[in-house]
Amino acid sequence: MNQSATITSKMQFTIPIKIARKVGIKSGEKVSVSEENGKIIIASVKNLITELAGSLSLPNRWKGKDIDSIIRESKQKHFRSKNI
Repeated sequence: MNQSATITSKMQFTIPIKIARKVGIKSGEKVSVSEENGKIIIASVKNLITELAGSLSLPNRWKGKDIDSIIRESKQKHFRSKNI
């Protein structure tokens, strides 16, 4: 499906609704923007996370912990190593 969009002076554009609906992008959703061979690629971050899920193994020290405690502990370790 090919549709046109106009780039504003702030380098913004609106994704045509037919394309947004077809790929499942909704208002306020985060997207990844990249360039490949001179083409701009826009992908839903939610879809990217789903595709990558399970591609990395979880370190043993994180198993059984919730994400908030993992983040908190990782920040503490990081800042301790920087003596902050």
